[in-house]
Amino acid sequence: MRLIVIGGDAAGMSAAAQARRGRGPDELEIHAFELGRFVSYSACGIPYWIGGVVDDRDRLIARTPAEFRKAGIEVHTRHEVTGIDLDARTVTVRDLDAGSTRHEGFDELVYATGATPVRPPWADITGKGVFGVQTLEDGDALREWLSTEKPETAVVIGAGYIGVEMAEALIKRGLRVTLVERAQQPMGTIDDDMGALLATTIRDLGIDLRTGVTVQGLETANGKIRAVATDAGPLPAGVVVIGLGVRPNTALAEAAGLPLGATGGLRTDQRQQVAGGVWAAGDCTEVHHRVSGGQVHVPLGTHANKQGRVAGINIGGGHATFPGVIGTAVTKLCDLEVARTGLSSAEAARARFETVTATIESTNRAGYFPGAVPMTVKVIAERETGMLLGAQIVGRTEAAKRIDAFAVAIWNRMTVGEMTGLDLGYAPPYAPVWDPILVAARKAEQELDRHRP
Repeated sequence: MRLIVIGGDAAGMSAAAQARRGRGPDELEIHAFELGRFVSYSACGIPYWIGGVVDDRDRLIARTPAEFRKAGIEVHTRHEVTGIDLDARTVTVRDLDAGSTRHEGFDELVYATGATPVRPPWADITGKGVFGVQTLEDGDALREWLSTEKPETAVVIGAGYIGVEMAEALIKRGLRVTLVERAQQPMGTIDDDMGALLATTIRDLGIDLRTGVTVQGLETANGKIRAVATDAGPLPAGVVVIGLGVRPNTALAEAAGLPLGATGGLRTDQRQQVAGGVWAAGDCTEVHHRVSGGQVHVPLGTHANKQGRVAGINIGGGHATFPGVIGTAVTKLCDLEVARTGLSSAEAARARFETVTATIESTNRAGYFPGAVPMTVKVIAERETGMLLGAQIVGRTEAAKRIDAFAVAIWNRMTVGEMTGLDLGYAPPYAPVWDPILVAARKAEQELDRHRP
């Protein structure tokens, strides 16, 4: 059998590696085609490399093409798959270095092309100094610009995860940073009241956060970026980073007649199969949300690795399924930590849940213990049943990973009442005697009591 993998990052190479574990080289021939120069790397680590927290780009690379080849997986970098013929069971491949095109046959195909950045029409300019941060090549180009041009001002467009992380990275490098967001608060995946806490910290760090501002265009001079035009006036910029999110990279799949869902991502079954002998995994797919019951697009490396593993196990002769997601995510801005899981209030409303919410202030450790710092915890529960629907945390040291306890509770459909009795670890260096998780669950239970007949 012959397996072709389109895309050489988390999902694609996880699928290839798992398929190889199931079937040896004499039984399964594996070829992976990657558009860029690198495979199997952490795109999530790029902002920390830009900011100098990670000192070496290669530390972001999990495995090199040479390492995969030793495992019996032939990796072709700088190769673009430009067409899929499902009837002929072939893909058309262009060698970007040689300038040649050829056809490659397959018995099994893994589509793992990831996502493409959202780029409005105004972002299509010829001037230099405008960057995304999706690939290691993007990171190389941005670092080169910062080193050679030495800009003093930066504008980051979009205050989602990448935008916030890049604003931190650039201010650490000594630039004057403006962060522009069209919404009224940063980080649209959390509720506005929690986003307001983040906004305060962003401004306290010296980042000029402009919310409720719409970008209208980019201005250049002498072939280089000069300013960002907005409905609130121009913003000087020696470098611009665009972080407006991503969409599934499915143009090639759509042209081949493979089914797309409402999110624009490929539709797969629980085994990650799209059609007979065709599999898909990672940011190019849509996934089942275990709380809302709907299909969502959640581009995260955690899901990509798991989905790729599932596809590879099935290709290798085993059986595995992907159970869905609940939207757990964490990030940081200097020492401020932000976390969320499940549904936000807006998402719960769209899913037609009647909810109650509870927000509490607590500390990461016993209040008297050195290093105790505040955190805010918000929980969202279904009014009728008390089932936990979502949780959000904004705090300092040791705040964000507490979201994992909420994630486990949501995954197992626990009520906030059941959570109040959880046997969590306690010692003054690690938590108050009533952990913030328990305090938030208890307050939510009290809110539910107020609404019960």
